[in-house]
Amino acid sequence: MNLELRKFKDINLADPFFDSLKESYAEFVDWFGRKSNESAYVFARQNGVIDGFLYLKVEEGVVDDVFPPFPAARRLKVGTMKINAHGTKMGERFVKKIIDHAVSASVDEVYVTVFDKHEGLLQLLKRYGFMQQATKTTQNGTELVLVKSINSVYVSQYQSYPLVNLRGVRSYVVAIDPRWHTRLLPDSMLSNETSDIVEDVSSANSIHKVYMAGMRGMENLRAGDVIVIYRTGDGQGPAYYRSVATSIGVVEEYRHISTFSCKEEFFRYCSPHSVFTESELEQLWRRGNYPHVFKFSYNLALKKKVTRQVLIEELGFPGEGQYWGFFEIPSSQVQAVAKRGMVHEGLIVN
Repeated sequence: MNLELRKFKDINLADPFFDSLKESYAEFVDWFGRKSNESAYVFARQNGVIDGFLYLKVEEGVVDDVFPPFPAARRLKVGTMKINAHGTKMGERFVKKIIDHAVSASVDEVYVTVFDKHEGLLQLLKRYGFMQQATKTTQNGTELVLVKSINSVYVSQYQSYPLVNLRGVRSYVVAIDPRWHTRLLPDSMLSNETSDIVEDVSSANSIHKVYMAGMRGMENLRAGDVIVIYRTGDGQGPAYYRSVATSIGVVEEYRHISTFSCKEEFFRYCSPHSVFTESELEQLWRRGNYPHVFKFSYNLALKKKVTRQVLIEELGFPGEGQYWGFFEIPSSQVQAVAKRGMVHEGLIVN
């Protein structure tokens, strides 16, 4: 299963997935028909059955169908969002897609209307900085209107997501093997990779990731530290040109494998956010050869990947003799990577 952008006319409105939307919104079928040539994000199983739907629209001007009205601004409206929850963190993937879309469209804020009966969705949105600012009343009932400002003052790692705070923290390069990279970070896929390797699993969908490694120095990771994700060489050519920085994230927690009281606790911690299968986690637990376990948020995917050549020759990264598995860098180099990777400058707080 993959997240695809499809024309409304190519989406099966008769799919049972849409039944609840038809029941909640009397005008839904007519609205869907009018959007024939517009596009929405769809999650569909291999048999074509839909499990997720997301429609986004950029608006300019006053929003006067809510109370109190919103003043004129450039906004992203979450027109429709529905998920059939099945334990794979798809909701987080949708939140990330909404925010990525907002950043790309250079909007001031995002807003979404939600009935208060959808408690799980409300909790998810509020966790990432969506706050109720109005209500909207129609023939279908009264909905809450939640708003998230994109370039607001940094508050906290979750509330301010995807902002990356460089103040008072350390920054590191963390290497990830190509075997795991795209499974873990689907929005940082390389142009020569195919999307069918991105499965509908929680490690791919989640904003929050768990990774394990054995590289020396990783025991120094602390919550708030910034990491530049570096995809190592794939054997198709010299690593100098094939290895690339792809993403920027923020550490949430570091644990040594020895701090887990038992295998079951280790599995509960890793499974929802890890790329490793149950059998692989079993081996990792038994062998203990990757003792560093860390959780991080997947904040920014670089629009343009930055090769090791550019990192060394143009951005001042250490060259000969440097082990490119894990090492500390100054915050200025994180900013340089973000700029070269075409990340919106407002997303880096320094």
